Amino acid sequence: QVQLVESGGGLVQPGGSLRVSCTASGFTFSTSPMSWYRQAPGKERRLVASITTTGYIKDYVDAEKGRFTTTRDNTYNTVYQQINHKKPDDTGVYFCHTVQDWHIAFWGQGTQVTVSS
Repeated sequence: QVQLVESGGGLVQPGGSLRVSCTASGFTFSTSPMSWYRQAPGKERRLVASITTTGYIKDYVDAEKGRFTTTRDNTYNTVYQQINHKKPDDTGVYFCHTVQDWHIAFWGQGTQVTVSS
């Protein structure tokens, strides 16, 4: 079965950095585009970025350009989201996402990221 497991979240101070990871199983990761979403407290889940099978990145949050770096390692079936110079607005649950059979969406359980002094 398809499974997405996020990790790497935690508490960081403003200006700090961290990288969250998503390890996939149950499908052919190397041929699947991956995405990161964030759900801030009291807000709807929003797309942060998507990455294609070959590493091409599509950023959908312009304000985060230059701070967010999305990468993937097809050997280890893992996609990463590096966040630099973190702001309180980066706080939220970060979800890994993929689509299989062109229309079936799968989500991870999410990893909590909290930016606070």
